[in-house]
Amino acid sequence: MQQLKGCFTAGVAVVGFLAIASIADASVGRDAKCLFVSSYHQGYAWSDGVERGLRAALEGRCDLRQFDMDTKRLKSEAEKQRKALEAKALIESWDPDIVITADDNAAKYLIQRYYRDAEMPFVFSGVNWTVEAYGFPYSNVTGMIEIAPIEPMFDRAEEVSPGIRRAFYIGADTLTEEKNLKRFQEATKRRGIKLEFALAGTMKDWMAAYREAQAHDLIIMGSNAGINDWDVEQVRSFVGTTAKRLSVTNHYWMMPYTMVGITKVAEEHGEWAGQTALRILGGMTPGEIPIVANSRRDIWINPEVLSAADISLPRGLMRKAKRVTGFASKS
Repeated sequence: MQQLKGCFTAGVAVVGFLAIASIADASVGRDAKCLFVSSYHQGYAWSDGVERGLRAALEGRCDLRQFDMDTKRLKSEAEKQRKALEAKALIESWDPDIVITADDNAAKYLIQRYYRDAEMPFVFSGVNWTVEAYGFPYSNVTGMIEIAPIEPMFDRAEEVSPGIRRAFYIGADTLTEEKNLKRFQEATKRRGIKLEFALAGTMKDWMAAYREAQAHDLIIMGSNAGINDWDVEQVRSFVGTTAKRLSVTNHYWMMPYTMVGITKVAEEHGEWAGQTALRILGGMTPGEIPIVANSRRDIWINPEVLSAADISLPRGLMRKAKRVTGFASKS
């Protein structure tokens, strides 16, 4: 795919632009207006991480305003379209110098629908896997796509539990999880692993799927974001008494319920988007900045869930990993 190839071959540009960002910075006045449109809501761990990275990059460098589309909780097509129209109205009334977006729904319902090849520059972040569905890049759009470290995660799982033949994927019933599931289906097919799955709409459905998954060699924990009745303590207690098989995830906010995580770093997206916005405000055009893919990752372990299932990890993995210390985030 040409767009994805461009993302990876342009990796050198990621290093290069950090070095020249300060040059762009010098020509950006604090009266520049930056609008951040998040697809989701504050309190959702991924969005909060992107926001932290973005604010760190733009603090004191422009007037930053935020609009949350809240489309993890507002799921209907009509609600998503309504929130995109609210964002569009804000753009028209406030007239920012640049718009930064996070995740797929802002790309789909706002940029693709209303701002293809428009004058307003956009920097997207967190678009899952590929921009093909949205036709990016446009002349006024660049950004960072979100690639989950699936293969490294499977490699770690094989270190812990060799000979995996049957796996079970559990996620929320959302568009993002449908896209993620498709990638795991492709990966497990390549590895000769039979994959079953459940995309749950409620916490009760999720628990039933987790119980069913114990009959498999490996449990892949997709995101819970979009399960609106999620109760952190109830699920943690349930997992503690139910876990028997190795569980892995690419989402750090799922670590309170998961044994091993090879996770993406949300702050990377916000930092890159903020630095790229500064380059554009400093005189570059979006078309001069290639679309890239994320590259940073963390390794996590949850000793409590591992102990509950009586599963031991290789010493090297234990040494490298960050440990969950009871944190849990809202979904």
